[in-house]
Amino acid sequence: MTTPEARPIRVLIVDDDALVRAGLSMILGGAGDVEIVGEAADGAEVPPIVAERRPDVVLMDIRMPGVDGLTATERLRAAGAPPEVVVLTTFHADAQVLRALRAGAAGFLLKDTPPAELVAAIRKVAAGEPILSPAVTRQLISHLSAAGADGRADRARALLGRLSEREREVALAVGRGRSNAEIGRELFMSVPTVKAHVSRILTKLQLNNRVQVALLVYDASL
Repeated sequence: MTTPEARPIRVLIVDDDALVRAGLSMILGGAGDVEIVGEAADGAEVPPIVAERRPDVVLMDIRMPGVDGLTATERLRAAGAPPEVVVLTTFHADAQVLRALRAGAAGFLLKDTPPAELVAAIRKVAAGEPILSPAVTRQLISHLSAAGADGRADRARALLGRLSEREREVALAVGRGRSNAEIGRELFMSVPTVKAHVSRILTKLQLNNRVQVALLVYDASL
């Protein structure tokens, strides 16, 4: 008996530069498990395309002349059953990138990311894994204004206070960039138990993904 092939990862590319869109389409189209289901040049075009073509991952440019990628990301992530969003940028440390991550983006990629790394990142995001290392998170936060930091810290600590002791341990491990397997080894849990804890953390704190958990841990200075 043969097993059906896994469905390809459906990707929508959003960038106002036609050459960038063409380059990304060529790179990702060469991967056998990735399907480009659409392109958009403006954030305003994203919702109807997402509704019609149901991408798994949206590659989202931040700076566009109409509706920018930040606004488009916030709108997408606020909708029901949104696709994962990966921010495309030319900057390592940028206030808009951090805002997109806080809105629920799964990570960001520089536009000059090597092709193999780009494809690997799409696969990770489609599998539910963030593509943001703790080091990059610290760099983003350290390069940005500290305005409102005290308020964020108080809010973050209050939110983390809703968690049980075990959930808090898992949240701190997520903040350190640990995978489910690594958390399981550190805390002597099975991987399914770790996944269940992460799911409960996201539900309790009304967060979209592990990146937001990590940002909350950093905001709380833990």
